[in-house]
This record gives sequence, structure tokens and C-alpha cells, in this order.
Amino acid sequence: MKRLIFLILSVILLAGCASTPSTAAQPTAEAFVTATLPPTSIPMPTSSAMTVMATPTTNPSIFEQLFPSSNAGNELTRMDQQGMVVVELTPLNLGMAGDTLIFEVAMNTHSVDLSMDLAQLSTLTTDTGVTVQALMWDAPLGGHHVSGKLTFPALKDGVSIMDGVTNITLQIRNVDADLRTFEWQLK
Repeated sequence: MKRLIFLILSVILLAGCASTPSTAAQPTAEAFVTATLPPTSIPMPTSSAMTVMATPTTNPSIFEQLFPSSNAGNELTRMDQQGMVVVELTPLNLGMAGDTLIFEVAMNTHSVDLSMDLAQLSTLTTDTGVTVQALMWDAPLGGHHVSGKLTFPALKDGVSIMDGVTNITLQIRNVDADLRTFEWQLK
């Protein structure tokens, strides 16, 4: 635990020092983070009442700098950093959905096994009152850096769930946080 706190504080200090000119060579945050630490299991408090609305990313965090996403800078990408897992979602076909709506998902952590099936944990809700369960999560199960596609049905009872929609909300339960909420306003 002390090592983890020391690592986090050191990375923050090194990031702040990076903008200060100096003639002496200073270690970079990237060089420091390559140090190997023994695996730890740190219990994190959770609250079923806590819901964080994911927002578009604008300024990259230290985590994003160390683990850049292929979606960085995409205005549709939403990020949730609750607990020890960072989850990024990017819709791939909102404007041209056929039979399915597909979201690219990236999950990154150093302490949680990501062996869950997101299809069982994810729902999509529209502002017109339609809610659908995910159909498929096509990613490897397990590990600490997992990416894949999360697929939802675009039709319910033969009607497009996107008809008349101005807002969609995707929720994921039990990924090192009780609930992660991602929202998109549609034009």
C-alpha cells in the first residue's frame, strides 16, 4: 500500500517537474512507472448511490498518457475512471445503425482481473423509454488491458430503437464500481 501511494505521488510530482526547466537530468514519469511492484489487493470503498456521468475527454490524465487509447481525441469517446478500472467507450455506428449498435470498449487496470462478460452487465436506454440488453461482448476474457466491441440490438419489436431519439445512455454494472453511466446527446 505504501509503495502504491509512493508511486502515485512520485508520478504526480514528476509530471509537475516536467514543465520546470532544469539543467540537471530528471527522470521522466515513463521511466519511473516501469519499476516493478509486487501485486497488491487494495479494497476500494464503493457506494451504490454513487453514479458518475462519463464526459468527453479533453485533457489527457497521467493514466491516458501512459496508456493511450486509439480513440483519444474522438468527440464521441466517453471515459469513466471509478475504482481501479478506466473504461472508455466509443460508439461506432450511431448515425447508421443497421440491425445492431456497436460500441468499442477499452478497459485498463493494474489490479483487477477483467474476466467479466460485458454483455451480461450492460444496458442501453434511450430518452424515448426503450431499454435493451447487450447481445455480445467480443473480447478476450481476463487480463488487465482488454479491448473489444459491445453490441446491442438496434431493433425492438421490429422498430428501430433510434427513432426519435435525442439522448442515449449506456450503463455497465459491477466493473470495480456499482454502476458506470455513459451518455450521448444526438443531434
